[in-house]
Amino acid sequence: MNADKKIIIFLCFCLAAGRNFFSESKTVVLGGKTGWPELSVRQGVTFGTGRFGYQAVELSTNARAVTDDTDLLLDFEGSGNGQENFYDKGGKYSVQSNSLLRSPKSVMGHHSALSRGNGKGLVLRGSPETIFGRQGGTGSWTIEFWLCPAIAENGERVFEWRSSRIVDEYVLFQMIEASFFNNRIQWNFTNVFDGMADNKGEVTLLSYSALIPNKWSHHEISYDEESGLLECKIDSKVEALKYITEGGREGKTIYQPVLGEVASISIAPAYTGCIDDFRILSRVTDSSQPKNLVYDKYKVDGGRFESLPIMTTQGSVINNLQIIDNVPPQTEIRYYVRAGDNFFNWSDSYPLWVHVKSGQDIKGVKGRYFQIAADLFPDGAGRNTPSVTEIKVNYTQAPAPTAPFRVKAKPGDGCVDLSWSYSVDENAGGYWIFYGNRPGEYLGTDANEGPSPIRVDNITSFRLTGLKNGAIYYFALSTYSKDEAQISGGLSNEANARPGRR
Repeated sequence: MNADKKIIIFLCFCLAAGRNFFSESKTVVLGGKTGWPELSVRQGVTFGTGRFGYQAVELSTNARAVTDDTDLLLDFEGSGNGQENFYDKGGKYSVQSNSLLRSPKSVMGHHSALSRGNGKGLVLRGSPETIFGRQGGTGSWTIEFWLCPAIAENGERVFEWRSSRIVDEYVLFQMIEASFFNNRIQWNFTNVFDGMADNKGEVTLLSYSALIPNKWSHHEISYDEESGLLECKIDSKVEALKYITEGGREGKTIYQPVLGEVASISIAPAYTGCIDDFRILSRVTDSSQPKNLVYDKYKVDGGRFESLPIMTTQGSVINNLQIIDNVPPQTEIRYYVRAGDNFFNWSDSYPLWVHVKSGQDIKGVKGRYFQIAADLFPDGAGRNTPSVTEIKVNYTQAPAPTAPFRVKAKPGDGCVDLSWSYSVDENAGGYWIFYGNRPGEYLGTDANEGPSPIRVDNITSFRLTGLKNGAIYYFALSTYSKDEAQISGGLSNEANARPGRR
């Protein structure tokens, strides 16, 4: 037989076995219509709305997070419409009443709180472990929030605490308040600092920067129990400060804040505009932290996500990524892929990540498992974020091993002897034996060796026992890969036999 005839016979064998002998093109989609699956790494990123209204991965805003020294944290994300379900993320303050609404006009996260100036704002009651939930000394503290006023009229109040304290049998009215005065933010403290008699116990800090309507600004007031420094900042710049000490000078006797009867606090009780990320800390903020890491909407060092390892078959090769994303000016997204046969020994640096671009041909990245990663960077001002709506991973899957060319079945007493030729595929590791009582339906359960299919080694004959005499059985084989038994090819020709006594 000449070489051409041998090739024709071999191709006919492949077609008869129901197998595509050549490699198969496959696709895995992350994101898009079905949304994003679980990610193995999600650092500095969150989910938002991308192209076509689909879910997309984007940078998280530089919103505050609950830490050990968080006394109160309101991010105003809420849920639903109308009167919102705002809550303290630290779980230490309970909401007593709320007239604020959720607004999409935010500086951190996706929402802020909108006050229309016609209610009592958000009223909260602190637990005994909080600064405003107990009597006595407060220690060091910081109050901070973002404001976007609509009009900034005199007398509007964005924070308020009112109570009383008994000193030498006299009842002293106490108050801490942040209000607007001549388009500036003014902090007033009344009878809060123990032992302070100057100015009848009144302390006022007035910022020198005017508030601009419809523009976000960050506000912070802090007290340091070690130095007695009371300091007001706007957008990280010191606006006003006072030493709450004897004579108002550093290094003198310090007057510590002492609170009286437990009372609620009010957020935006008489204010028109938006407020975002309201936080109280039981410490002074770190003034050495760079400004651009504190107040930019997005952290300039960006964020990263990595998919879970995607299982394919041994020897699969990534061809390219087709990506739908949105990259505003000065923002950037860098994509990476890697592959290997055993992801349990993978680390941050092994296997090596390969930098790729959308639509670019990828060379030499192959294995049973794939992983996709992306680094997202905002613009230099930290105001805009890129987003990834969909990543389509196109890869070539190694063909499953071909089935045996010929299968024979010889009946016996309660048994059938099967024989077949070896698979010509060098990747063959063994065979699955399928059997049943109807042609093409291999749902058998009679054999002592187990229900269909039965896994056997790389052999060419096998006896099935425990079969019913007089019943007809149909058989077919598939070849499984020596790399993984679950990777198997198509079925062989069908053989049948009827066991019985001879």
